[in-house]
Amino acid sequence: MPDAKLHNAQMLAAVFHGAERITIERAPIPEVARGEVLLRIVRTALCGSDFKLWHKGAEFTAGHEIFGVVEMPDHPMHGRRCVVYIPTHCGQCSACRAGATQSCLEVSSLIGWNRPGGYAEFVPVPENCLLPVPDDIEDSLAPLLLDTIGTSAHAVRFVRPLVPPQSGAPVLVTGAGPVGLGVVLALRSMGYADINVSDPNAERIAIARAFGAKAHPTGDTSRRFKLVVECSGAHAARNLGIEVVLPHGALVLVGENAAPWMIEEGRVFRRKDFYMIRTFYFPVGDFEENVELLRRHKDEYRRLVDLEFDLASLPENFARFASGKLIKPVLAFE
Repeated sequence: MPDAKLHNAQMLAAVFHGAERITIERAPIPEVARGEVLLRIVRTALCGSDFKLWHKGAEFTAGHEIFGVVEMPDHPMHGRRCVVYIPTHCGQCSACRAGATQSCLEVSSLIGWNRPGGYAEFVPVPENCLLPVPDDIEDSLAPLLLDTIGTSAHAVRFVRPLVPPQSGAPVLVTGAGPVGLGVVLALRSMGYADINVSDPNAERIAIARAFGAKAHPTGDTSRRFKLVVECSGAHAARNLGIEVVLPHGALVLVGENAAPWMIEEGRVFRRKDFYMIRTFYFPVGDFEENVELLRRHKDEYRRLVDLEFDLASLPENFARFASGKLIKPVLAFE
């Protein structure tokens, strides 16, 4: 059970009203169901996928890159530092048994989307969505273990058998946001050498170059690549990936876009053997490797966390983030 003094207590939480309006309001601390724990949130990283909630409004508290401390005195995990695995999952279906916990066939719910998330002081979390964080990982970097590292590294691991690093094949990453920059670090860590990045934001390209990538002009089709990792979600970048991927190469779609995407089955698409792959988040089994990836590149990942701020200033800082002025700001609860 949660601490008795939290029963019927209130917390502060962000409310996404839509039309780019966020308010900070008092709300009851959520009830904890059987098989769940209460997490006191320490850090929540902002994510571009929340822009749609900023525009349209959210039924539940938003925020899905969550790190906190278990607040359940009678629970064996009490006091443990944990990040929150976003997809709830049954652990028993064929997908879960095969290790694809992010693609559970029985449970289709995402923390911060279909149930309360991390732009608040507390959040209830299913026990199997708790991923303990080692003490050598600092609070501000812990949320990066989820989208920035987990999503990006999973995409590279998934496609690695098709385009192995030892082939020396050229790679293009489209989009140098947090996930795209995470892909650059994952590629480098896994042995890829010829890494190229395109993005219209010169500051983000500068970071990609500092991470070991080369700049590639946005929209340029003069060069072909064995592997294209599309991280922007822009339809133009997806179409460009189809055009520039080499025969027997792979285009991996990582970025998200809620608008319909129409593929024109023209000559470029029709007359080439290539793999077009969609990856989503990461399996629980990747977590230890993700921790090691963070340990190897701590200084680089620190460059991505360019602001920490309190809950009261979330509305203004979310707007700054949406305008492209920040890379990976982190909401900090002290």
